[in-house]
Amino acid sequence: MTDPDLSDPAALWPAVPSRAPAQEPQRWVWAAMDPAGRRARLRELGVWADWLRTTYELHNTLTHCWYRHPAVVEHLTALYTGWTRTYAGEDPPGRELAEADWINTLHAFVPHLKLPACATGTHQDPPPLVPAPPGAAEAFERYLTHSAAATAPAAHPAAAELTRRRAEPDPPL
Repeated sequence: MTDPDLSDPAALWPAVPSRAPAQEPQRWVWAAMDPAGRRARLRELGVWADWLRTTYELHNTLTHCWYRHPAVVEHLTALYTGWTRTYAGEDPPGRELAEADWINTLHAFVPHLKLPACATGTHQDPPPLVPAPPGAAEAFERYLTHSAAATAPAAHPAAAELTRRRAEPDPPL
């Protein structure tokens, strides 16, 4: 057995396996998916929604017709993609409570998953969209062109504070 080379102590430690480059988080934009992709993703979301209903005892909250309600689909999509990033993604520093944060987010979303009209087990279609009144698009364009909210010059409300902080070599925390 040969003595290890002590001139390079770092060489004594096992090599750290290289990680594959992090993938860009997958974004789900339903309207941007082709029909086959949309169906596949809805099936995936459906499996997860069944798991969610069982695991978190949401059977009285998340109705079986959730997929027929676009707002609920969007909320479940946000929960699911956040869940996969939390439970299947890498833990970046500062995310020690990511799972607890996700559960808090779930509880905040629960009221948006309820469909009282469908709670009896019979699906009720969402109310129809109210069409925009005639001239609404033109009125919006006039607003964008003439209103102070859309045309005022940029001004930060804390400009004086920002200027003061830039002037200080070591601003207080």
